[in-house]
Amino acid sequence: MPLTQTSADVAVRQAAAPILSARDLTVDFKLEHGVMRAVDGVSFDVRRGEVLGIVGESGSGKSQILMAAMGLTAINGRCAGSVTFEGQEILNASPEKLDKIRGSSMSMIFQDPMTSLNPYMRVVDQLTEVLVAHQGKSKAEAVDIAVEMLERVRIPDARRRISLYPHEFSGGMRQRVMIAMALLCKPALLFADEPTTALDVTVQAQILDLLNGLVRELNAAVVIVTHDLGVIARMCDRVIVLYGGRIMEEAAIDDLFENPRHPYSQGLMAATPRLDDNTAHDLRTIPGSPRALAGKMSGCPFAPRCDRRIERCTVETPALQRGAGGRAAACHLVTP
Repeated sequence: MPLTQTSADVAVRQAAAPILSARDLTVDFKLEHGVMRAVDGVSFDVRRGEVLGIVGESGSGKSQILMAAMGLTAINGRCAGSVTFEGQEILNASPEKLDKIRGSSMSMIFQDPMTSLNPYMRVVDQLTEVLVAHQGKSKAEAVDIAVEMLERVRIPDARRRISLYPHEFSGGMRQRVMIAMALLCKPALLFADEPTTALDVTVQAQILDLLNGLVRELNAAVVIVTHDLGVIARMCDRVIVLYGGRIMEEAAIDDLFENPRHPYSQGLMAATPRLDDNTAHDLRTIPGSPRALAGKMSGCPFAPRCDRRIERCTVETPALQRGAGGRAAACHLVTP
């Protein structure tokens, strides 16, 4: 799939008011041995019609950004900073306030549909309750709308299959049910947490194309987190590269793939096969392992694994420097 989002495209979209804004978002977890900082001062905006990708290795804090915005952080977690949705502060908002937003104006597709769907409830009951609760539909009206949405996500014989339990669907079909559930109320903002991790490659492509078409049709804003650069290339307009809970780089999708600037972004690209690149090259791995997060970190979190590090990298945290076209990087050796 060609990469078509340029810096100019990003600049035009940035002129619109953001639907979601995060400013200096931090997420800490209190553990037996101390405090772990999973998200460390993350800031970004998302606008209607835009798909923002957040990519990074497991444990980089990607999912915790979504959980904080949705008010679903674990009981031992503490969130600070600001997250606004349509101009209203939602970080640490009351359950009553969030319940008016979640499922209607703001929805989420979770990583594993088998654990996200209630195994004891038929699919019809799980789909219709959001329409009854948020839109005041009767059960009969809600069933008709749910069947129509299942048909739109290409579940065959939807009128009959809506009465089945989740375990009676395949993994790909369960993911389609999750997409249908998330889009039933036509949300303005959609979060997707590793939406294709458990699926085979062929089904992944089908799900991503389906999701992409539906959100573009709704002109929704989307934040998708993944460790898969192929998913990012297929879905996103703009991408944030996250490591150690901090933003390493932010760019339009074509800028990142054509010219990654942060050493961590370069390492991810070097470790990923490219079908659109005819140049023969060996795939390389990033040495070492992600460092354990504990308290407030000093220095660049990627420094222990970076072959370009200098002494400054280990003691001084690089600021995220923003340049034209939405390009940004947090590295002492790189300008945006």
